[in-house]
Amino acid sequence: MSSSGIEIRDDRARGVLEARADGEVVGKIVYFTLDAPEPALVPVHTEVQPAHEGEGIAGAMARELYAMAAREAVAIAPLCPYVVKWAERHPQEAPVPSPELAAAARDRQRSEPTTW
Repeated sequence: MSSSGIEIRDDRARGVLEARADGEVVGKIVYFTLDAPEPALVPVHTEVQPAHEGEGIAGAMARELYAMAAREAVAIAPLCPYVVKWAERHPQEAPVPSPELAAAARDRQRSEPTTW
């Protein structure tokens, strides 16, 4: 995705959605994947470099994360406070995860706290 000179790329192996400007990483959403109770992406942390705050980068990354999930027909179970708030503000783009999926995401995060 490219918008206002920002390119957003998914690095699934690392579990990172990165926003780049002029080849430099200016923001990222860190996530993990779940296979059960259904395939899902679970964002746990959003970060934008201080020099780029207020440019809409975090919102663009959240939007791309949900668009990517829709293309792949997987759910999103947000644990990252920013993505949770973004999803609440954009219900038409951010389907609410099932209670079972949300619980599985929280359980996985608790079971591997140093990973995220």
